[in-house]
Amino acid sequence: MSKLHVKKNDTIVVLAGKDKGKKGKVLPVFAKDNKIIVDGVNIAKKHTKPRPPKIVQGGILEVAHPMNSSKVMLVCSKCNQPTRAAKKVLENGTRERICKKCGEAI
Repeated sequence: MSKLHVKKNDTIVVLAGKDKGKKGKVLPVFAKDNKIIVDGVNIAKKHTKPRPPKIVQGGILEVAHPMNSSKVMLVCSKCNQPTRAAKKVLENGTRERICKKCGEAI
């Protein structure tokens, strides 16, 4: 299983595709497929049939589809700019992600 540079609840900016430049929050992460789902990005329309006993209403829904994680860049919460994340090992042996631009923990 590969590790991704983004995690759930990170804020990202899209670098390529029809939603280039949009910011959003990462919902789930599929590390095995190298895919992520971002809130409000890569939206597609899905047509659903109504199911009997009226549990699901039919119609056209807008659903966020997975996108490749290589098309997004992490946004630092402190300086609010897209950045690469460096990894730093702390004294107690834990690791944390550091913003390359401002040096603060992400």
